[in-house]
Amino acid sequence: MACPSDWPEPIVRVQSLSEKCGGGGRIPERYVKPVESRPWWSDEEGEANIPVIDLAEEGDTIWRVAEACREWGFLQVVNHGVRAELMDAAQEVWWQFFQQPMEVKQAYANSPTTYEGYGSRLGVEKGAILDWSDYYYLHYLPCNLRDYNKWPSLPISLREVMDEYSREIVRLGGVLLKMLSISLGLRQDFLQNSFGGEDVGACLRVNYYPKCPQPDLTLGLSSHSDPGGMTFLLPDQNVPGLQVRRGDHWITVKPAPHAFIVNIGDQIQVLSNAIYKSVEHRVIVNSAQERISLAYFYNPKSDLLIQPAKELLEPDRPALYPAMTFDEYRLFIRTKGPKGKSQLGDLKSPT
Repeated sequence: MACPSDWPEPIVRVQSLSEKCGGGGRIPERYVKPVESRPWWSDEEGEANIPVIDLAEEGDTIWRVAEACREWGFLQVVNHGVRAELMDAAQEVWWQFFQQPMEVKQAYANSPTTYEGYGSRLGVEKGAILDWSDYYYLHYLPCNLRDYNKWPSLPISLREVMDEYSREIVRLGGVLLKMLSISLGLRQDFLQNSFGGEDVGACLRVNYYPKCPQPDLTLGLSSHSDPGGMTFLLPDQNVPGLQVRRGDHWITVKPAPHAFIVNIGDQIQVLSNAIYKSVEHRVIVNSAQERISLAYFYNPKSDLLIQPAKELLEPDRPALYPAMTFDEYRLFIRTKGPKGKSQLGDLKSPT
C-alpha cells in the first residue's frame, strides 16, 4: 500500500471557513459528524482529570507514572525541566504563524506523501467527513529528515525557538522511556534501544482550531489513538479542548500550568504487549475562542521492527501483535485518517 502524492479533493482551509461563518451561519456538511460521533458533555465527569505527576519529587515517581499509564494511558507532568518561558515562546510563534496572510501559509502547503507543512486534513479517503482544524507538521529527527527550509520563516524567531524546544522534548522523551522500562521490569534502556537508541523519530504537529459556529456538530480532531511511541502535548492553557475516553465517558482534560500532557502511543502498547495501552482521545471546538496546541510525537526509528518484548511473554500471555516496522504501521493513519483504535485491532495476532 502506498500513500497518494496528492489530496483527493481541493483543500479548503478551516480558518477561512471560520472567518466566512463569522459568529453565526452553518458549517459545511463535510464537517458534520454522524450523531454517534458528535461531542457531548456529561455531568458525571465532574472534577475528574488525568493524573498530574511532579517529576522532581523523589520516592515513588516511577510507579506513579506507571500507574497513570496503566489506568489512564495519559498523565500530566510538571517540573519536567523545560523552561516555562520556552513553552510560552513555542506557543506564541505558532500563534503568529497562523495569523499570517493566507498566501504566506500557502507557500508551505503539504501533501499526503509526508504530511510535512501546512495542512487541513488527515487521510486521503475521497468524500470523508473532515475535522474542524488546520495544522502544521514538521520533522526534527532523524536528522536526515530535518529540513529547516520547510519550517516557516515567519515569525523570524520560529526556527530558533522550535529548535531549542525540540531538543528539550527529545531529552524528556528519554527520561519517560527510562521510567517505563524500569516499571516493566526491563533494562532501563530497553525501550530507548527498541526505539533506535539515539536514532529515534521526533516530529511535531501544531494544531490550530478556529472558532466554530456549530461546535456541537463537529470535532477539531476525531477520536483516535496515537500510532507512535509517546506524545507530548503542550495544550492551550485558556481554552479546554482535549477529551480522553474513560470507559463510556469522555473526560475533558483540565491542563495544569506549564504541564505537558503525555500519552502512550500504539508502539508502546505493542512493545509492552498491552500492559500499557494507548487510549482514544479527541478534540472539541469552541464557538467563542480559537485555540492552539503543540503535539510532539516521540517515535521509534521508522525501519525498525517493533514487537512485544520477549521478556514480557508467558505461556498464558503470548505475543498479542505481529512484528512490524513503524513505517508500515503508520501508513494506516496516513491513508485512512483517525479511526479510533481500529488499527491495533486489525493487527492483532490470531490466537
